[in-house]
Amino acid sequence: MTAALENWGERVRAGDIRAMSRAVSAIENRAPEAESLLKELFPYTGRACRLGVTGAPGTGKSTLVDKLAAYYRSQKQSVGIIAVDPSSPFTGGAILGDRIRMQGHATDEGIFIRSMATRGFLGGLAQATADTTLLLDAAGKDMILIETVGVGQGEIEIVRLADCTLVVLMPGTGDDVQSLKAGLMEIADIFVINKSDREGAEKLEEQIRAILQLVPERDGWRPKIVRTIATEGQGVEDVARQIAAFRKHFAQAKDPSGRDVAYWKNWLLRLLEKRVLERVLANGIGEQELDMIAAQVAARKKDPYSAVSEILSRSGS
Repeated sequence: MTAALENWGERVRAGDIRAMSRAVSAIENRAPEAESLLKELFPYTGRACRLGVTGAPGTGKSTLVDKLAAYYRSQKQSVGIIAVDPSSPFTGGAILGDRIRMQGHATDEGIFIRSMATRGFLGGLAQATADTTLLLDAAGKDMILIETVGVGQGEIEIVRLADCTLVVLMPGTGDDVQSLKAGLMEIADIFVINKSDREGAEKLEEQIRAILQLVPERDGWRPKIVRTIATEGQGVEDVARQIAAFRKHFAQAKDPSGRDVAYWKNWLLRLLEKRVLERVLANGIGEQELDMIAAQVAARKKDPYSAVSEILSRSGS
C-alpha cells in the first residue's frame, strides 16, 4: 500500500468531502486505484443503514429523500445520498436533476450528495453505486439514501443493495392495482403513499392492504403503509419511525446474521459475473470479434448457446 493511498483512505474516513468526491469519481471511471482504496476501507464498514427509495417517475421520490435527509440531520445523524439518474445519451454521465432539487443541503457538511449514472444497468443500478455505499459507510455516514431511477419492474434490483426499501406511490395514476403488479409488491418493506392530499389516496391504501394479504411475510415483517405530503414535510417522521421499527425487528431476529450472509453472497455473485465477463473479453475475443459472432447469431448461422461456449473455450474459461 502506498503512502498516498493510505493518506487518501484516512481522509475519506475523516469525512473529507474532496477526498470522497475524488474517490467516487475513481469508482465511476473504474480507475485501478479505486479497488485498492475500497480494500483498505472495507474493515471500517458495516455501521451504516442503506435505505433504498424507488418508485415511478413523478411520485416525489427526490422530495421525500430531501425531507428524510433533513429529518436525520435534525437527529444529529450524518447522511449520504446517492441519486441514481438516467445516463446522458451524449456523455454517459448522470443528468443532475435530483442533485439540483437537493441544493438546500449544499452547505451542510453532514450530508454528502452524489448523482450517479445508470450506464445502462438493469434497475438503474451499477456496481459503482454499490461500491459508493461502501465508501460512504467507511466515511462514517449513519444513513445512506439511494434513490433509484423510476423505470418499472427493473427497480427490483434495489432490494439486493438496500437494507430497507421504500416504494413510493401516489394516487391518481390510473389503474393503481395493475401498477402494483410490476414486481414492487415483493420488494417493498415500507410503502409510502406520497401526495396523499390528492383524491384516491384512501382507495390506493385499501388496494395495497388487500394485496398484502396475499404476499407472505418476510422473516415476520409485513410491509407497512405510510401516507405523506413530502412537499410540506407531512408524514416524513412517520416514515422514519417505520424505518427504525424495521431495523429493530431484524436486529432482534432469530438469525440476524442470516440477512448479512445473503446480502454478501449476492454481492460476491455480482462481482464474479463482472470479473468473469472482463476476463473473457480480455483473454478471449475483442469487441470486433464479438460483433462478428453476434452478427452470425442474428443471421441464424450460429445459435447463441454454441456461440457462448466458443467464447468461453477461446478465453480458457
